[in-house]
Amino acid sequence: MLAVLAVLVFFMFRNGRKRKKDQEALQSTMVPGADVMTNFGMYGTIIAIDEEANKVELQIAPGVVVGIHRQTIARVVEPVVADDLEDDLEDDSSTIDSLTEPEFGQRVADVDAETTEQPKKDDA
Repeated sequence: MLAVLAVLVFFMFRNGRKRKKDQEALQSTMVPGADVMTNFGMYGTIIAIDEEANKVELQIAPGVVVGIHRQTIARVVEPVVADDLEDDLEDDSSTIDSLTEPEFGQRVADVDAETTEQPKKDDA
């Protein structure tokens, strides 16, 4: 019983240290000019940081600046690299290929007949 309790206490302290380390890493990357996302889903750019009052001035639109608590910033948004966009476009090509596959409950012969049928000409 004591061993289980000791393991639980160990994991609680370990988890707390990990959270504290992650929070310190986030605080070090929060600098004026960084694009961030808040806990409530608002994106913006940091204009100024007030260390003493724990406040951040966040520009959410041109000319619109809001003051929020420093701890409400969830993460610093990294810019998207062009290579990542090209990879996403290549992944989308597989969905185009899947359009010719049969739907659920459809026979393969029906799909082949639909794609290979030629319009019939009337002799009249």
